[in-house]
Amino acid sequence: MTKPKSTRWKSGQHAPESGQYAIIGPRGGKTGAERTVVKGEPLPPTPKKGQTYILVDPTKTESK
Repeated sequence: MTKPKSTRWKSGQHAPESGQYAIIGPRGGKTGAERTVVKGEPLPPTPKKGQTYILVDPTKTESK
């Protein structure tokens, strides 16, 4: 049984939710780095080519 892949986003794409996004290496390994991004804002550039983001801790408060 394989584990389903988390949705990944590339730098420059707009964040679907506010929260903490982990930077994932080109082969799927965690880098240990995270960025805080607000919903609708573009994800910042990654330190290295081929890295992507996954949402690891969504913001729990609702904006009005």
